[in-house]
Amino acid sequence: MAVLLFLAAAIGGGLNAVAGGGSFLTLPALIFAGVPPVVANATSTLALWPASISSTFAYRGDIKTSRQWLAILALTSVVGGLAGAQLLVRTSDSSFLRLLPWLMLIAAATFTFGHKLRPKSAAPSGTSHRFEHGAGWHPSMLGVVAMQLAIAAYGGYFGGGMGIMMLATLAVAGMTNINEMNGLKALLGVSINGLALLTFIVSGVIQWKYGLMMATGGILGGYSTAAFARKIDQRYVRTFVIVVGWAMTAYFFWRK
Repeated sequence: MAVLLFLAAAIGGGLNAVAGGGSFLTLPALIFAGVPPVVANATSTLALWPASISSTFAYRGDIKTSRQWLAILALTSVVGGLAGAQLLVRTSDSSFLRLLPWLMLIAAATFTFGHKLRPKSAAPSGTSHRFEHGAGWHPSMLGVVAMQLAIAAYGGYFGGGMGIMMLATLAVAGMTNINEMNGLKALLGVSINGLALLTFIVSGVIQWKYGLMMATGGILGGYSTAAFARKIDQRYVRTFVIVVGWAMTAYFFWRK
């Protein structure tokens, strides 16, 4: 069982580094180990949060977003993540799980076709997206912040597929560099789950016996996969993200 949980966290951390959805491995593994669902959900956050930090470190040179927008998106993520965590420790996640296939469908479709939703003038000349250094203000940025707030609340509450949802939002924002998108996704994931994890610890819903061991596996998987993914042609990484997104969507509709 220990080996199973360690491998689930390592693969989950690697999956989060590239596409997201790592909790779809760690959460079922913990439930299989006999951990109650809500505790398993919180422990899964502990298992994968350090992996987000290691992935952020691996992608640190790819993030071109201005400090101003990094601060705004990070604060939005913290607020949303804390709200979602507070909701989790007070309610059951069964009703939210029923919505998960539809949320995954929206995320996969948005990431796959998001580039077609962007106007041709999505970014000023000389910039790759609206959040880059030197990019001017655009009203659509408020929409991206609102989407990130909703995703952060979802991430603090459950988190499955959160990474793909953030990639979809960043695609709509005008980002095309998959390495930068993965780096920003990892950074915002750290912000979302930081206070959420603290809430879980204070509320006593962490299974420490498995959580710390899985966190070690998540760190190894997250950093090694992020470092490897940066060296791959972006088209292949993007294709992998799309395949994972649609595969998870199909699985949860089948499981429903």
